[in-house]
Amino acid sequence: MSEAPQYVLFEHGVGYAIFKIKEFEDIGEAIPEVEKSVTDYQRFNSIVQLHAFEPFKNTEAALDNCNSISEALVHEDLQSFLDANLPKKRKKCLVGVTDPKMGGSISESLGVKCIASGVVPEIVRGIRFHFDRLVKDLPHHSLNKAQLSLGHSYSRGKVKFDVHRVDNMVIQAIALLDQLDKDINLFGMRIREWYAFHYPELAKIVPEQYKYIKCALVIRNRLELDDERKANLLEVLETEEKVEEVVEGARTSMGMEITELDLKNISKFAERIVSLTDYRNLLHDYIKDRMAACAPSLTALVGEQVGARLISHAGSLTNLAKYPASTIQILGAEKALFRALKTRSNTPKYGLLFHSSFIGRASTKNKGRISRFLANKCSMASRLDCFSDAPVPTYGEFLKQQVEDRLTYFETGTIPKKNIDVMKEAQDAAEAEKDEAPKKARKAHKKVLKRARAAMDAEQPHQDGGAKGKKEKAVEEEPMEVEEKPKKKKKKSNAIEG
Repeated sequence: MSEAPQYVLFEHGVGYAIFKIKEFEDIGEAIPEVEKSVTDYQRFNSIVQLHAFEPFKNTEAALDNCNSISEALVHEDLQSFLDANLPKKRKKCLVGVTDPKMGGSISESLGVKCIASGVVPEIVRGIRFHFDRLVKDLPHHSLNKAQLSLGHSYSRGKVKFDVHRVDNMVIQAIALLDQLDKDINLFGMRIREWYAFHYPELAKIVPEQYKYIKCALVIRNRLELDDERKANLLEVLETEEKVEEVVEGARTSMGMEITELDLKNISKFAERIVSLTDYRNLLHDYIKDRMAACAPSLTALVGEQVGARLISHAGSLTNLAKYPASTIQILGAEKALFRALKTRSNTPKYGLLFHSSFIGRASTKNKGRISRFLANKCSMASRLDCFSDAPVPTYGEFLKQQVEDRLTYFETGTIPKKNIDVMKEAQDAAEAEKDEAPKKARKAHKKVLKRARAAMDAEQPHQDGGAKGKKEKAVEEEPMEVEEKPKKKKKKSNAIEG
């Protein structure tokens, strides 16, 4: 039979406590007695007695100690507390702890034998149940507040890494961008079919969807094209030749006539598509800025859209950094992979990386090689971005040059530089880049502010126009009210005189 512990270490949100345990002849007798007395304070107090207590200095110290305990490390505060309060002869001393790993760390640092099994879990359960009575000097209401505050601080510390990287914002934004692309394409096809009843030739003259919709908004009824609309068409199409072609097509068009009610509905729908397209461009700029802050090396290597899709598919930048290069290579082609494994056919060479320009530039026989090489570099870039204190795009630029050199090697046979030499150059360049990073961050912030102000200024004329219209109406109505008031006064005065 094993012995019962002489002391039990208990960690609380307010500090450390050591409780002295009544000696038992046999641990087999101790366990039933402790189980019966866990909920009864009088009986449990006869078994357990507070030996020493040391509160944390402040909330920062409490959080620091909590992090050390979660990693099974002996903090300096805990070490000094145990040194001061455990007996000097420690060979025969047995201390009960809640975590066996923590017990091993205490044994290595202090030479004290620790135990986490047997009667210890029941004793710890009783201490937790009666802690507010066992430690009488502390106010009861502060114990719950300290635990709650420490829990919040510990949770924030654990999720702070992901919050700092703002990769969740990138995941949501790229999902919205993909959805917007689908919706805009669908709506563009609908407006083409709708407006083609009136002016079918416009689709061949202006094949670009965005310009087509803006032209339809300007033209409206093709039979009413005047000089003002031609000037507006010139702003959209940018060349007089295209404008003349559109005007000539409108004059000789085979389309049917259209009513004003139909034109009104088409115009409203077209305006909505134009606003969605403008917002899509703003969202793309937002993703570009977020990716430059979140994963600069990955962005420099494969671009912001491919990088954002990789992060989104992996779930987070941390998950992407943990993936091996072989997984990143086929990320996004899981269905094709499992189908190939099931049918015992060739496995896919690439997934989301297919959208990278490097795959398109490689020859057919080298596409698999370059995708494998690119996946390797993406794995390195994501790890550099994820685990660097101050991520910079320098590494991504050097990795991109390595992929370029490998493409050249496949085509011409020119041997590229060794990876170790390139990484040394990248490290030297990154150190210089980190010194200039704060200046660049300030410049980027100024650019974002300028864009926001420009967007606000663009919306302001519409609001000012509406306000001016209201003011003009008020000015027009005021003289009539002023003229009517004297007449009423005259009638009242006449009535008084009469």
